[in-house]
Amino acid sequence: MNNKVIVTICREFCSGGKEVGTKLAKKLGCECYDKKLISLSAKESGFTESLFEDVDEKPSNSFLYSIAMGTPSTTGLFFQNNDFLTNDKLFSIQSEVIRRIASTKSAVIVGRCSDYILRDEENLVKVYLRADKDFRIKRLLETNKDVDPKHAESLLHKTDKKRRNYYSYYTGREWDNTSNYDLLVNTSKIGIDNTVELILDYINNMFK
Repeated sequence: MNNKVIVTICREFCSGGKEVGTKLAKKLGCECYDKKLISLSAKESGFTESLFEDVDEKPSNSFLYSIAMGTPSTTGLFFQNNDFLTNDKLFSIQSEVIRRIASTKSAVIVGRCSDYILRDEENLVKVYLRADKDFRIKRLLETNKDVDPKHAESLLHKTDKKRRNYYSYYTGREWDNTSNYDLLVNTSKIGIDNTVELILDYINNMFK
């Protein structure tokens, strides 16, 4: 594709976001950025990758965050461990990496509030992927052999909650609010490959 296009993918846990992103990027002739954002952010900042992994799409543990979410703080005063400042700084670094990628070339970016960070970017396609529970549990158990099937549904719920709170904290928006996105696709209804083709059709019509 000659035109630069940025596709951001927000996704429910185990709805196929990474697979859709990887296949879509291949079709578009660009890169897919998911966990790769961690290594790029670490290289950019000089911090270790483990720091970014620890806060990757997880809500802040800060005292102020706990107040904002109406839950008891698990760390006490945020000055104690500097969680609030550290998490926000790491988010800022990763946001700059995302903006730099989007400013120079086409890309598919999975998660990390990328739809909000790039909201003013031209030729931006914002996608939200969801899937039925049974489909997600099946994918979870296929890709994570260590997960006890009895705990699979609980893990889906907990991971989605973390992503929802992370997104809300840094954007002030509701993660699953359809008005935030251009396309909402249920991958369990049409499958991963058809989801990729659906997004491609949308992009092609955009540039007609």
